[in-house]
Amino acid sequence: QVQLVESGGGLVQAGGSLRLSCAASRSIFSIGVMGWYRQAPGNQRELVATITSSDSTNYADSVKGRFTISRDNAKNTVYLQINSLKPEDTAVYYCAAISPIRSWGQGTQVTVSS
Repeated sequence: QVQLVESGGGLVQAGGSLRLSCAASRSIFSIGVMGWYRQAPGNQRELVATITSSDSTNYADSVKGRFTISRDNAKNTVYLQINSLKPEDTAVYYCAAISPIRSWGQGTQVTVSS
């Protein structure tokens, strides 16, 4: 099992940037796939980005070109750089260990004002 703690959310104007961090309680080296999800009010939780242990990445179409996921195995941390923020990016962002184990963080709120 692994505990995940997100940070870096906040209130930002449209067009701004944020970097979310996800600190793991133990080494993430053996966690093959890590990712970020988000959930806006009234919506289902959606997968935003994933990164494998070999640093292969995938993104939802809605965030391609604006979001960048990365991982630092030495620091047991996964990051999500968010640029060119839009009001529709407003959501709670969750870090997740996806494979081979499943675990969720508690989420961090991102609010984008127009």
